[in-house]
Amino acid sequence: MKLLDLGRLDYSNAWQIQKDTVKKRVEGREEDTLIVVEHNHVITLGRKTSPFNIKEQPIPVYQVERGGDATYHGPGQILFYPIMYLKDRDVRGFVYRLEETIIRSMIEFGIVAERKEGHRGVWHGSKKLASIGVAVENWVTYHGFALNVNTDLSYFELIRPCGLEPSMMTSMERILGHRVDMESVKTSLIKSFSSVFNVSFDLPHLKKD
Repeated sequence: MKLLDLGRLDYSNAWQIQKDTVKKRVEGREEDTLIVVEHNHVITLGRKTSPFNIKEQPIPVYQVERGGDATYHGPGQILFYPIMYLKDRDVRGFVYRLEETIIRSMIEFGIVAERKEGHRGVWHGSKKLASIGVAVENWVTYHGFALNVNTDLSYFELIRPCGLEPSMMTSMERILGHRVDMESVKTSLIKSFSSVFNVSFDLPHLKKD
């Protein structure tokens, strides 16, 4: 599986790379690819966004293909966009494994992370640590998950994230009481993803700063 680390990139550019990669994967011209990225401040609206959860914004807003409601992406947040052909055509199972990737990774940092019945994503107690929203085209997945590492949580106050009160959102930094090394989290997530999805990565595609 190809691993493509885009570093910090505006959402519009990363979104286009996703769509181009999906098209190539559907046509058999590209292998399964995991895109890892951090965005500048942006709000994305999923297919189920309620007008009650969004208002006029001071930062860019994009209507996208993924499921779910409105959410925020920005600096200090790690996003994984797996572009994979679902051989088993099990979308629920795919989302479950994305959650499992985060849950296993958080163990390394001493954070108890879990699922919450009736809500997608990964939770720490009553607070949401990571959001998940995927799209599938011809059984090829895209979009994915966003993990709050050192995220400025005040930006969630611009919306009702996934229909929740903004105060429901948390981050690794808030849980641990100190900033967390982003590269360490990224490496942990990649290792966890590899284990959960039983894939190996072409590591030269990992961007070196």
